[in-house]
Amino acid sequence: MLAKILSATTWGIEARMVEVEVDVGAGLPAFQIVGLPDTAVQEARERVRSAIKNSGFSFPGQKVTVNLAPAFLKKTGSDFDLPIAVGVLLATGQLKLASSFSLSELFLVGELSLSGEVKPVNGILPIAHFLSLQKRGAALILSRENAAEGALVEGVKVFGFRHLAEISDFLAGKIIGQP
Repeated sequence: MLAKILSATTWGIEARMVEVEVDVGAGLPAFQIVGLPDTAVQEARERVRSAIKNSGFSFPGQKVTVNLAPAFLKKTGSDFDLPIAVGVLLATGQLKLASSFSLSELFLVGELSLSGEVKPVNGILPIAHFLSLQKRGAALILSRENAAEGALVEGVKVFGFRHLAEISDFLAGKIIGQP
């Protein structure tokens, strides 16, 4: 099954949109990330696997392929842990998105600890500014620690959370987040 999640990354002093495609399918168990990722992004495999398990979900015993597009844009840092994890949960059916949400209006940015805690990342202000110009009204889901920085920009709904399980509950419509 395929899931597409939107994210963003800094590129110099600006930000760019990144589409995180997660495909879970038949094949020997493997977890591969493609799309010009640096070492920190490659290391997301272990952080995401542990965060999913330690948040009460199952990591699939199938082939997991993650594509970070556009491929020409170098992806750095741990910003993509959160969208990759949510993509895995959606692709495996462990997370059902509430009807009030549209994946085309959700942007996820954040590092995950092995326990599933959402950690702050750098560059939220340019990312929020980019979204206010390109995707006005979009929701930016990130760590609680980054929420105040993102909220400085008008035109973006910012939701800060402490844990992957909270984000899953929010996206499933089980809890209400306050922008």
